[in-house]
Amino acid sequence: MSTPYADFVFGIYPGSEAGSDKGIVSGARDNPVQISRCLDDLQGGSQPFIVRAYERFSDRENPSQWASQQPLQYEQYLENGRLLDLVLMFQSARGDVAAYLEFATELVKRQAPRLYSVQVTEEANSRNGPNVIDGPYPNVLNALVEGVKKVKHTLRQLGHAQVRVGFNATPTFGPASAFWTDIGNRGGADFLDCLDYIGLDFFPDVFRSLAPDGNPGDLEASARLVLQVMRNEWLPAAGVGHHIPIHITEHGWPTSSSRSEERQAEVIEKIVRLLWAERQRLNIARYTLFDLRDSNSATSDRDDDLFRHFGITREDYSPKSAYRKFRSLVAEYGCLARV
Repeated sequence: MSTPYADFVFGIYPGSEAGSDKGIVSGARDNPVQISRCLDDLQGGSQPFIVRAYERFSDRENPSQWASQQPLQYEQYLENGRLLDLVLMFQSARGDVAAYLEFATELVKRQAPRLYSVQVTEEANSRNGPNVIDGPYPNVLNALVEGVKKVKHTLRQLGHAQVRVGFNATPTFGPASAFWTDIGNRGGADFLDCLDYIGLDFFPDVFRSLAPDGNPGDLEASARLVLQVMRNEWLPAAGVGHHIPIHITEHGWPTSSSRSEERQAEVIEKIVRLLWAERQRLNIARYTLFDLRDSNSATSDRDDDLFRHFGITREDYSPKSAYRKFRSLVAEYGCLARV
């Protein structure tokens, strides 16, 4: 599908809650006034600028212990021309795909005028992951395939065919890469016709340390390798051609007593500049930062606390170095007008 926008779009998840290996981590309640101020400042003149939000589907008789919506009342942040990147999570313990499709249809109808993109399921490939993501839930791949088709057909019927519909995954090496072949086998021609992008949740140098900059296997080399393998191996295995763009749906780097705020800014800059340099060769169309604010800025080196420190602002919304760096990258590379 041809794009009505310029070729590289920025976005951010403006909340603070995050999913960890042990569940959702949260802190002080989000401050909508501060969030809106930060979004206006980070966006500058960039149009569109994308707000990422999550809606969680679970069984009515067995609801999820996690909040159904993050950030709460996210529509309030869609000012100044900002559009919505809506994630429709599938967390049905009984694998109820039919009810999920009804849930997806209702939300898409409600939000259609505000949408930039819809992501169907969240990290469905992470079958052994924690239950805060969708991979462990039964029938999740059917929910993904049928959800993409249902959402796109609904948007076409509503006259909003320009809204991008896709799904995301984490990097998949070894046996996990069979996910892509499975999607291809389940999908078929209608699924591919409804698919507008593939998302990647991308956290190099967070959960596995990389070589120092300038050495083989450093941040840039490792990130480039993942992107190349995704484009040249994983996506073709699913039948996805080069014309379908990659969207970076989550990227970030947490701070702590041993992970400096200055390095966070460096990592974000290196990844954004790499994506910009590779955007045409690998067809990369979007970068979404995770996330705006720490849920708890107290320093700690415990593994479970990393998830509390992804923010480019501290718990009180005071900016880290990465905040200013991200703002300057949006100003340098962000879309200035629709084309």
